[in-house]
This record gives sequence, C-alpha cells and structure tokens, in this order.
Amino acid sequence: MNFLPDLEFNISTVLFFIFLFVGVIQMLYVLIIYGKFAFYKEEQLNEDNLPPLSVLISARNESDNLFENLPFILEQDYPNFEVIVINHQSIDDSNTILHAYQRQYKNLRTIEVERSRHLKPGKKLPLTLGIKGAKYENLVFTDADCKPSSNQWLKSVAKHFGNNKQIVLGYGPYIKKESFLNKVIRFDTAWIAINYFSMALIKMPYMGVGRNLAYTKSLFDSVSGFKSHYSLASGDDDLFIQETVTKDNFRINIDKDSYCYSDPCETWEDWYLQKSRHFTTSDYYDVIKKLMLGIYPLTMLIQLISFVILLFDTNFTLITLSILCLVICVKWLLFGKCFKKLDENSLLWYLPLYDIGYSLLMPILFYTTDKKEIKRW
Repeated sequence: MNFLPDLEFNISTVLFFIFLFVGVIQMLYVLIIYGKFAFYKEEQLNEDNLPPLSVLISARNESDNLFENLPFILEQDYPNFEVIVINHQSIDDSNTILHAYQRQYKNLRTIEVERSRHLKPGKKLPLTLGIKGAKYENLVFTDADCKPSSNQWLKSVAKHFGNNKQIVLGYGPYIKKESFLNKVIRFDTAWIAINYFSMALIKMPYMGVGRNLAYTKSLFDSVSGFKSHYSLASGDDDLFIQETVTKDNFRINIDKDSYCYSDPCETWEDWYLQKSRHFTTSDYYDVIKKLMLGIYPLTMLIQLISFVILLFDTNFTLITLSILCLVICVKWLLFGKCFKKLDENSLLWYLPLYDIGYSLLMPILFYTTDKKEIKRW
C-alpha cells in the first residue's frame, strides 16, 4: 500500500480530487474565519462615563423565573439603570411577583399587555412597547429565564457602547448538567456563538442572541423597529441585526462577567421545537450569508462521504486518512481555542465527534422542522 496513489482516470481519482478540494476549503474556512475568533483578544475598554441603561425583559407566564432571576438583574453593580419587564398576556402569578418586587426595587418598571386572541405570538410587540417606554438611549435585552454570571454584567455591556458603537453582541450559554442532551445543547449554543462572533470579526455580522443583546433606541427608530419583519414571530435578534448593522457600529462582548445563563431544554422534543423557532427566519437571510453559513457543513459532509467511499480503494487509503487527520487536528486546535474563550472546556475532548455529529444532525433538523410561522411562545 503506497502513500502516494497511482492516479488513473477513474471514479476513485475524481472522488479523491473532490475530497482534496473540500479539504482545502475546510482548512481555509477554519483558518480565515474561525481563526479570527480563536486568536481574538478583547479590547481594554474604559469604564469612565458609563451611560444610563434601560434593561428590557419580555416575559410570558414566567413567574418562577422572574422570582428567581430578577433580583440578580435589579442588584447589578451599576450607577444608573432601570429594568422594564413587559408582562405579555401572562395568566400565572407574574403580576403579583412584579408588584412585590416594585415595592422593594425603585428601578423596576412594568408594562402590562392584556390577553387578546388578536395579538401575534413572539416578543416583537412587547419589546416595541418596552423600547418606546424606556427612559434611556442605551438598551440592554435579556430573558426572564436568564441569570447574569456576575453583578458586573451591565458594566461589561455598557463599556462596549463607546466610540459610536450602537450594537453589542453578547453570549448566552446554557447551564451545565449531566446528560447527553445537555452536552448537545451546549455544543450547539457555543457553535452558534462561534459562528456569529467569527462572522462579526470579518465584518459580516448577522445575528446576536436576544437573551444578551444591546443596542440604542435611535438605531431601533432608524429602521422603524421590527416593521420589515413584524409578520414573523422570530427575527428580533437576527433579522433586526442584519438590517441595522454596519461594518463599524458594533462590538462583540465575550467577557465572562457578561454571560447570561439559561436553563436548557430537558427533552429532545422541546429542543426540536426550539430549533424549529430558530429556523423560521433562515429563509430571509440574504444569499451571501446563506452561502457563508452553509460552506462549512456542506464541505464537511462531502468530505466525510468521499472519505468513507475512498476507504474501500486501497490506492487512496493512506493519503486520504492522512489528509483527514490533518484537517481534524487543525480544526481541533482552533475550535479548542474558540470553545475555551466561551468557557466550554468540558466539550473539548470530544470536539471532533461533536463536530461530525453536528454536521450530520443539523441538516436533518433543518429539513424536517416546519419553518412556517410558529404559533407558540
């Protein structure tokens, strides 16, 4: 068995060159795009003259989460901020809990949205009401089921607004638990963050996460809010960003003090429904962003399929195995640095397996979920 194959014009040779081509694409994509984030060093930003902030939380039947998490937000170590909770058609004890906290915290305000069958699902209406009612220009968004990792969350976000920056893209990981589903969810969440942070660093930002996102009220008003995609239940954290972002009006924030942790889904069915909601906006991405986001999983699938087939041709076994190992090692090194930046060290040992499994699973999820408007929130 020779290392260098005898190249004859046949199906195996053509398949080998396809394997080689997508391997090169994989390497270039990883080095140029994900490498940006792997070797990214956060700027040292000044904490002087921190602006007043309005923190907005849209909540629907979130009484337990509000009771547990709201104090961590209201007690942030920050000089001047308000917290606005938009209680969106809740039928649980949210109203009672919010009124009790209002007596304790003077910086808490609430907006009640009464139940109506005519109101669309999703957060866009309550968020719009909250933004219109906010006292301050700089807005910070999170969810009722999120808990900041520290009392420095708002300071970390606010200092990224300097130098005419109007958008701050943060990170919202899920709490670590001992289950395989939890590992898959945390890998998925970190992988999505690596994608949108990396794309942002090459000046092609396309999304943030609504549980840890910040932007200015004037930016919201400049595009008439969510008007262009109001008919969709989702899109407040990706389509809005794509509509308002420029090459220099944003920053990413990966300071560990700024993370907002959430409880993950407990069942595969719930996670499947969650991914369905996320996929509803994908058809509205422009062609370039679809192409950029599709290159990596597509080339990986082609690489894996061609590799498996070439294993049956001893003429190509050694060289294809060597190339695949090289690609895996480079990706393991760079993705390892990315995952460490997001404090997901426990996923590193199985990173190549997660990478392969994820590239196989995501297309299945994407094409089997109903990407029509989701009626549930």
